[in-house]
Amino acid sequence: MAKKEMMVAAIQNGTVIDHIPSDKTYQVVQLLRLQDMQTPVTIGYNLLSKKLGKKGIIKIEDKFFTDEEISRLSVVAPNIVLNIIHDFEVVDKKKASLPNILHNIVKCNNPKCICNNEPMPTIFHVVNKEQGLMKCHYCEKEQDIDKVELV
Repeated sequence: MAKKEMMVAAIQNGTVIDHIPSDKTYQVVQLLRLQDMQTPVTIGYNLLSKKLGKKGIIKIEDKFFTDEEISRLSVVAPNIVLNIIHDFEVVDKKKASLPNILHNIVKCNNPKCICNNEPMPTIFHVVNKEQGLMKCHYCEKEQDIDKVELV
């Protein structure tokens, strides 16, 4: 059976971020600050997906992400997969998973919280990963992960 034509060109070395819900694609770009990259970045949007219906895919040449960067992605799109590419071959796959503590990733939605009024990092404790519920370290206000604003 012949291989289907790829929708987005292959890369020699770098990272392919796959299974991004289409509506979250540009949040992933923003979160990873891909607009500031000096290497080629290819963004596919509204591509057909058996799992998601439509998906986004991002290919970043010569860039490999840290575990901290990958955990940041889980806030926006918890089921994305990062394919690590060397010499046009996938050598490793990493799935983004929500960490127990989020440091300086999301804003507290309580306007009176100290982290919104003083120059300090935000800290959230994830209290329920399945429901996407987290609590601010400072004011203890709970937030839904689907309604958070990124720092």
